[in-house]
Amino acid sequence: MSQSIQQLIEPHVQDLGGFYARRLLPSDVRTLVGPFIFFDHLGPAVFPPGKGVDVRPHPHINLATVTYLFEGVLLHRDSLGYVQEIHPGAVNWMTAGRGIVHSERTPPAVRDREATLHGIQTWVALPDEHAETEPWFRHYPAADLPRWEQDGVLFTLIAGQAYDRSSPVQTFSPIIYLDIQMKSGSRFTLPDDYSEQSVYSVTEGLKIDGEPLAQHRLAVLKTGAAVEIECDRDARCIIAGGEPVGERHKWWNFIYNKPERLEQAKQDWRDGKLGQVPGETEFIPLPES
Repeated sequence: MSQSIQQLIEPHVQDLGGFYARRLLPSDVRTLVGPFIFFDHLGPAVFPPGKGVDVRPHPHINLATVTYLFEGVLLHRDSLGYVQEIHPGAVNWMTAGRGIVHSERTPPAVRDREATLHGIQTWVALPDEHAETEPWFRHYPAADLPRWEQDGVLFTLIAGQAYDRSSPVQTFSPIIYLDIQMKSGSRFTLPDDYSEQSVYSVTEGLKIDGEPLAQHRLAVLKTGAAVEIECDRDARCIIAGGEPVGERHKWWNFIYNKPERLEQAKQDWRDGKLGQVPGETEFIPLPES
């Protein structure tokens, strides 16, 4: 393992009902990287005609969900009344704050043919002063995100700031979130601009400071020095990190920093106080444990 890597996290494979996700955060060895408390690599999954994703309405508090696709399309609906398809390269940012409910499904128009889904879904923990903010949803088309190429490396700044550029995606704390596609033999330097940074290997072929990084690994970097990332074949990685927001815990779909806040959220979901997605009657019940 590279001397630049503090922790190397292997994924835990989750069955999300008809397709699989590789879950990197939270893990047994680490809960957060910067404000990122949840990191799922979705698919790639191929659905036959008539099938697709059907994540029924469920609640969140004290976090923001960020959906970013490489392939496919998802339909977002939430309790604020927003209905939005997301396509590759765009960003769906949903701030839960004091509480929101949403569903994610394959759009009806896509179900009549074979469909692919592949992408990254993350949760960003909100700092204490914004944890109970009013919920909101925003969609950012792919064309609105900073995108540039240098020496065979294509950068897309999903959120935050990096390389003297800023994403238009509204955030609540300092964050870096990059999608990086690399041509074989290319390289780039990741500066030490944030207290906590990580590299996720979407593909094979990546190296950090000359040491191979296996596919589907989250390398949490040490603080204090820039690292060199290169590849020996066409490759793709995600950079995620930022400044810490304090201790947070995850239980089911809730993020909290105090046990009493979790208990309140549980009761609110039981009592139907967190809202309802217009036009949908299904929902995911509160787990028993």
